Amino acid sequence: MSARPAPVLRRDPAHRVLGGVCAGIARQVGVDPLVVRIAFVAAAFAGGLGFVLYAVAWVLIPADGEARAARVPRLAGRGAVEVALGVGLLVLALLLTFRALGLWLTDGVVWPVVLVAAGGALLWRESVGRPPQPEEPEPRPERPAAVVSRTGLGVALVIGAGVAFLGATNALSGARDVVLSVLVVALVLVIVFAPWILRLARSLAAERSERIRSEERAELAAHLHDSVLQTLALVQQRAGDPRAVAALARRQERELRAWLAQRPGTEATHLAAALEAAAVEVERDHGVPVEVVVVGDAELDERSRALAAAAREAMVNAAKFGGGSAVDVFAEVLDHEVQVYVRDRGPGFELAGVPEDRRGVRESILGRMARHGGRAAVHSAPGQGTEVELAVPR
Repeated sequence: MSARPAPVLRRDPAHRVLGGVCAGIARQVGVDPLVVRIAFVAAAFAGGLGFVLYAVAWVLIPADGEARAARVPRLAGRGAVEVALGVGLLVLALLLTFRALGLWLTDGVVWPVVLVAAGGALLWRESVGRPPQPEEPEPRPERPAAVVSRTGLGVALVIGAGVAFLGATNALSGARDVVLSVLVVALVLVIVFAPWILRLARSLAAERSERIRSEERAELAAHLHDSVLQTLALVQQRAGDPRAVAALARRQERELRAWLAQRPGTEATHLAAALEAAAVEVERDHGVPVEVVVVGDAELDERSRALAAAAREAMVNAAKFGGGSAVDVFAEVLDHEVQVYVRDRGPGFELAGVPEDRRGVRESILGRMARHGGRAAVHSAPGQGTEVELAVPR
């Protein structure tokens, strides 16, 4: 018959007074836990040896349900409060041992050092955390309130140690005078500068709100220019074809309703598809060939959507004012930015000569790129065609 394996020593948290060390040893040996506890108390009076043994056992012996991750136990596998209490008890035991050996350590030094050790261990344990163990299930996320409470307990222990040390060395009165002076100066500064700070905060909030409203109005104007106003211009051009006018009106109605309802519809999700869709739409509406070449591709986000919208407006302008020449679109997706070039070989124009009420280039291209952190440039001259350069960071 095979021998039954010996039971493994474990702490017993279910019957614990502190950490379950005595209950676990009693269960392993087969005696009453009270006997083991009396032995540890007696050892504690022997130069603090009982504290040292209990703290070491608490750290080294795992509790029921805990798996030993490696042969050498690690403090990081314990709970934060357990580690802090164990470190505090260990330091207390060492200091009491030094006192028993004849070293001069008064209570004014012992207890502040113990509090600093416990609070510092709690703060370091919370900041470092437990390293991930292989073949271990993913731990559940801890509530922020519990983490904050443990961190606050560590801070309170460290501050309490400082106050206890100052009180034991009769330096608390001087520190109290310094703190009182600092509080008085801070109160005076708050009373003097609070109205000015409040006015500054209100003005900054009003300026930010006005800037947001201005950007929203600009985006709305750009969208209406790119959709409704362009469709109205096409309706005027095709006034003699009722069927084409009705088709344009239905398409614009569907697009406007989808935009007002913020429905995604069948919009493209990548830059290449968005540019191809814009080119097909410009070719269908204006009868001008548009060639699109895209090197690389990227998913559409807020910036790249603005880039695609500005490129579409540049295609529309090239188709309308390019003298019937083909429109070439080249896009390249780089590591740090996305670039699009729209070129035609039409008559060209002077940007300074465009009337102020024409928003196609100023708002739908230049303004849109500036609002989304990109850049835009229009290179054109009479008789030399036009090239629109667009770029946004990734």
